[in-house]
Amino acid sequence: MEVEHRRLADLIHTQAEAHSQSRFLVAIAGIPGSGKTTTAEAIVKHLNQSTTSRAAILSMDGFHLSRAALDEFPDPASAHARRGAPWTFDVSRFVAFIRQLRTWADDMPLAIPYSETWSSADMLHAPSFDHQSKDPVENGLTITPDASIIIIEGNYLLLDDPGWRELAGLMDYRVFVDTDPQEARGRLAARHLRAGIEKTLEDGYRRVDSNDYLNGIFIRERLLAPDIAVNNGIAVEI
Repeated sequence: MEVEHRRLADLIHTQAEAHSQSRFLVAIAGIPGSGKTTTAEAIVKHLNQSTTSRAAILSMDGFHLSRAALDEFPDPASAHARRGAPWTFDVSRFVAFIRQLRTWADDMPLAIPYSETWSSADMLHAPSFDHQSKDPVENGLTITPDASIIIIEGNYLLLDDPGWRELAGLMDYRVFVDTDPQEARGRLAARHLRAGIEKTLEDGYRRVDSNDYLNGIFIRERLLAPDIAVNNGIAVEI
């Protein structure tokens, strides 16, 4: 996969160089367990090490509804059990932030790497996600004005569903990291076991089948066409 990550990073860099604006926004979406986060992180690493572009990454995980917010749902137990489903995110806030990012990307002059002259107005702050506390962290991530390629990663960036479908049009390039749902199911069950979330692999599968697997099928059924799909390490132009 490392070779394919480099190829995808190089393709994104080529697309960004040919872009009419100084910044390039890339959506990397995928079903749970597809490897989208690993792909996004590998692309940013390669771009920052091997090209003249400065890349930054933003995860939509910071826009999860907090556990306290889920407690206010009519059925809190179900809301917590289905955390990660589209309706457990603050989609309105996320879309508003991506609109703000789009405006900032187009209007903010591209800066040289770190400068003491930067002000808070030059930067964008977004929430991150703390996996220990399992809650968003306000202003946990900062996008600085030297970033020319911004990678946004998340399950629902290409979702053709109310509240979500505007996102694709705010991006310059759209990548879908796909995998067979059963393969993703096995990865996620094993991940739950390794993390100590579940005590047996069977319990891990049970957890996946009640949430992430359902979300993956939902994504595939309502997928807006990407510019490129990556499946089992093979990139295919759409």
